[in-house]
Amino acid sequence: MEKKFDVLFLPEAVKFMNGLDKKAQEKIYYNIRKAQITNDPVLFKKLTPNIWEFRTLHNQASYRLFAFWDKTKNTIVLTTHGLVKKTAKTPKTDIEKAEKIRLQYFNQKK
Repeated sequence: MEKKFDVLFLPEAVKFMNGLDKKAQEKIYYNIRKAQITNDPVLFKKLTPNIWEFRTLHNQASYRLFAFWDKTKNTIVLTTHGLVKKTAKTPKTDIEKAEKIRLQYFNQKK
């Protein structure tokens, strides 16, 4: 199957991933690759008009990587940062942080 988009990890997302154990990293990368070829809201869910999240459940922990789309040249999804989710509700502060990073990205791109 063909990928629908590429994924680029911004510095905070790289730092988050590097802080995880190898098995959790592998599962997250596997789910991201799967999300690139399928439309599955369990793996890649829209949170706001601009912010999405990659979702992974591994060893009873919920991992989230926040992301946004850049469709200006090639279709790219940029991951902003991640968290290990402890409650059912996604923290509003993390959605706001992802939006702030998105705005900074597009302002620097001009």
